[in-house]
Amino acid sequence: MANKERFLKTYANLPISERSMPIYIESYPWGDEPMSWRVCYLEIEHHTSLGDKILEQLEKLKII
Repeated sequence: MANKERFLKTYANLPISERSMPIYIESYPWGDEPMSWRVCYLEIEHHTSLGDKILEQLEKLKII
């Protein structure tokens, strides 16, 4: 199963309240930016480079 499919399956099975919780932190020169499941979902669905990075990191951490 591809990373995106695993993410979507995991996301679909989350309780609605859990989707607003942070799952990923992107580091920028001006500071760290926590991202919720919802934000990650949008990045992944829009096929952004950040979405690809998120999928890679979530797989590495065995979250998906």
